[in-house]
Amino acid sequence: MQITVAETVGLEGRAGYYETAGALRDMVQNHLMQLFCLTAMEPPNALMADSIRNEKVKVLQATHLADLENLELSAIRGQYTEGWMAGKQVPGYRQEEGASLTSTTGTFAAIKLYIDNWRWKGVPFYLRTGKRLPKKMSEIAIQFREVPFLMFQSASKQANPNVLAMRIQPDEGISMRFEVKTPGTSLRTRSVDMNFRYDSAFGQPNTDAYSRLLVDAMLGDQTLFTRGDEVEASWRILTPLLNVWDAPAPADRIPLYEAGSWGPVEAELLLNQDGRRWRRL
Repeated sequence: MQITVAETVGLEGRAGYYETAGALRDMVQNHLMQLFCLTAMEPPNALMADSIRNEKVKVLQATHLADLENLELSAIRGQYTEGWMAGKQVPGYRQEEGASLTSTTGTFAAIKLYIDNWRWKGVPFYLRTGKRLPKKMSEIAIQFREVPFLMFQSASKQANPNVLAMRIQPDEGISMRFEVKTPGTSLRTRSVDMNFRYDSAFGQPNTDAYSRLLVDAMLGDQTLFTRGDEVEASWRILTPLLNVWDAPAPADRIPLYEAGSWGPVEAELLLNQDGRRWRRL
């Protein structure tokens, strides 16, 4: 499983807040963990707020960082340097107004989680978020396991795993990537996509997320709002990282990545060690 929430913006004048927050508090603890819970939870017994939130809490109670003894195998942070975005040069984080020249605040975070339950035991969940990334988007990608036996042996070196991707923003929809045989007598395969998009299917874009939350608040619908025990369970998972990342450290201890890239090299290595790689978005 891969969950990505990417932002193209930098600090946007919020250095006073962001210097004490960073990507882990600002995005991972709420946005990404909510997507994580909704992806991994069991079907609720009713489409009601408490039934849904009960299932989300169960997920969090069974979740832990991949390796608590060696956190570098569980999570990577990074900070953007100057680079180019949409054809314009942008400053690095430490050159942003209000940011410290020796700041070790993370603007990028990638973490690896495991859920100890019957459905997800042994399945890694990779979450990443960052500022000054190439495009603004939120996506949940489910990569299917390899089949126990591949009948098309001659195509085995070409076959890629099937991927079900749910795009949350900006172009809401669902896509399925799978392998097909190419035309001709030789047994060759290639990946193709089937796409569903809300705006093209219904002739209008989906409702803005914040508009939806405001309407839910006025109607008293608590489904998309976190409950106290859910918040505490989420912080339990991430607190070991906060304790390490908040500790004083030299400025050169934090991995750097150029604005306009997909994050530090160390984030790629986090998946490479498992024989995997991040989706190319």
